[in-house]
Amino acid sequence: MSTFQDLGLNDDLLQAITDLGFTKPSEVQEKAIPILLESETDLVALAQTGTGKTAAFGFPMLEKIDINSRTTQGLILSPTRELCLQITNEMKQYGKYCKGLNVVAIYGGSSITDQAREVKRGAQIIVATPGRMKDMISRRLVDISKIQYSVLDEADEMLNMGFKEDITDILSHTPEDKNTWLFSATMPREVATIAKKFMKDPQEITVGNKNESTNQVSHEYYLVNARDRYQALKRLSDANPDIFSVVFCRTKRDTQKVAEQLIEDGYSAGALHGDLSQNQRDLVMKSFRNKQIQTLVATDVAARGIDVDDITHVINYQLPDEPETYTHRSGRTGRAGKTGISMVIVSKSEVRKIKSIERIIKKQFEKKEIPDGADICEVQLMSLANKIHNTEINHEIDKHLTSINELFADTDKDELIKKFFSVEFTRFYNYYQKSKNLNVSESSRDREGGRESGRNFGGKNDSTRYFINVGGKDGFDWMKLKDFLKEQLNLGRDDVFKVETKDSFSFFNTENELKEKVLAHFTDFKHEGRFVNVEVSENRGGGGRRDRKGGGRRDGGRRDDRRGGRRRDDRKEGSGNRSERRRSDSASKPRRSDSGGSGISRPRRSRR
Repeated sequence: MSTFQDLGLNDDLLQAITDLGFTKPSEVQEKAIPILLESETDLVALAQTGTGKTAAFGFPMLEKIDINSRTTQGLILSPTRELCLQITNEMKQYGKYCKGLNVVAIYGGSSITDQAREVKRGAQIIVATPGRMKDMISRRLVDISKIQYSVLDEADEMLNMGFKEDITDILSHTPEDKNTWLFSATMPREVATIAKKFMKDPQEITVGNKNESTNQVSHEYYLVNARDRYQALKRLSDANPDIFSVVFCRTKRDTQKVAEQLIEDGYSAGALHGDLSQNQRDLVMKSFRNKQIQTLVATDVAARGIDVDDITHVINYQLPDEPETYTHRSGRTGRAGKTGISMVIVSKSEVRKIKSIERIIKKQFEKKEIPDGADICEVQLMSLANKIHNTEINHEIDKHLTSINELFADTDKDELIKKFFSVEFTRFYNYYQKSKNLNVSESSRDREGGRESGRNFGGKNDSTRYFINVGGKDGFDWMKLKDFLKEQLNLGRDDVFKVETKDSFSFFNTENELKEKVLAHFTDFKHEGRFVNVEVSENRGGGGRRDRKGGGRRDGGRRDDRRGGRRRDDRKEGSGNRSERRRSDSASKPRRSDSGGSGISRPRRSRR
C-alpha cells in the first residue's frame, strides 16, 4: 500500500495528516485521490461507510481550490445534519494549515441568518443538507454559480430520504463544466439516474463489491418471539459487559420508547432521532462520543452522522424495511481497522429477510442463542473480577486499612472474596434466577422457501381476526389503521398484524390473549362522532361471517356494516408480521433502587 506522500498531496495537507495520526491511506483514498488530483473528471465511488470517504474527496478538493479567493468553489451535499457537521469538522482539520480557508456548514435546525453571514464572509467550501441549501438558494443567500467541484456524499441515502428533487434543483444552479464526485455505499437505480444526468463520462471505482459488507464485521441473528424482543436486547447487552453499541429501530416512536425503557431499567442509554432539536442531538452525540452513553438507540436517518470508531456492536432491534439499509447499519461498527459485530433480533416471520440480506451483503449470518441467566451471571462476575484485578491501587485508602481489617478480622480469604463479589453478583442472580428461555426453534420454518407453519400462514389457531367498520372512505389505509389501533389499544408494533382495508370496512389480527382487551375497548367507542364497531370474524382466512358473540357492539344486536353492508372477509389476507405482546422477563418488573444496594431486583448498569 502506498503512503499519503505517494499520493501527491501538498505539504500543508501532509502536515495535517501527520497531526491526525493517519499513517496509510484506506483503499478508497488510495484509489480516488490520485484520480481527482491528476485530472479534471467526474467520479463515481462505491465504498462502505467507515472506509474514509470524506478524506477521499476532501483532500483533493482542498488541494485544488484557490484559498486566496472568497468565491465559493466547492459544494458538498450530505443527507443529515450530523453528517454535514461531521464533514465540516473533518474538512477544517484537513485544512488547518491552509491559511484563509473557510468551510461553512449549512443545515436545518440552526439560524439561517448566522449561516448566511458565515457564507458572506467568504466560504470557499460549503457543506450542506439539501433542504436548507435549497432554501438559501431561493432566498439568494448563497451563490453557487461559480463552483468547480460538487460532491454528493451518501448519495443513496439522500435519495432514500426523498431529496431527489432538491438535489436536481440545487445542481441546476451550478455550472455545467464543474466536476461532480459521487460517493455512495450502494448503487440503486435512482443513484445511477442522478449520475447519468449530472455527470459526463465519470470514472468509477469500487471498494469491495457493490453493497457488500466489510470483512471487519461478523453477522449474527437471534430468533425470539416478537413479544420478547426488548428482553432479548437487555440480555445481549448484559452478556457483553463492555458493549459500546448502536441499537437501530425503524421509527422515531420506537426509538424513543426503547431508549426510555433502557434508562428506566438502569442502562446508560440515549435516543437519537429526527424529533429532537439540534441542541438535543448535539448533547446526545457528545455524551456518546465521550462514552457517557453506552447504548445509543437511533433511527437510520439520524445515525448517518455517527462517526465513532470504537463501536463494538450494532444491534438491529428491528430490521430495516429495505435490505440495502442493513449495509449502512452494520457499517457503524468495524471501523478504522477494528472488528465489530452486527446482531439482528428477529421473530419467525422475519427470518426470510435474513436470506435477502445475505444475498445483498454476500456474507452469511450465524444463528446464535440468547444467553440464559446463568451465562449472564457468569460473564458479569468474571468481568467484575478482571476489572478489580487490573485496577490500580489508590493508596489514599491506606489510612483506612486498620478499620477495614478490624471489621473483617474474623473473615477468611474465601469468605471475604465471596462477600465482595456478591454485592454485584446478587443483583444479576436475583433478576435472572427465574428467567425463561427466550430462544425459538426454527424447525417449523423452511428457511429456503420462506414458509412457516404458524399463525401467519394459516397453521396454528393462535390469533384472532376482527372486523372493523372503518375503511378507505374514512381516510384509512392499512398503515394508518394499524397506527390508529396501536395508539388506541396501547400496543406494540407487532401486536397488530394482517391489516386489510377495504372501501368501508377493514380487518386486522391480534393474538388471542388480546381479544378481551380489543373488544372491551371498542364497546360504545366513538371516533370523530361516529360509533366504531369491532367484531370477531369467524374465519381467520378468506371468507366467513363475523362472530356476533364477540361483542364490541354498542347495542349488542346484529347488523351489517352501516355503509357497505358487507359481512364476509372475502379477500385473501395480506401478509403481516407475527403478533407478539410485550411482556416482562420476570413475574414483576424490576426497578432501580435509589440506594444502589444489593437488594435491588434489577442489576444496575455502571455508567462510564
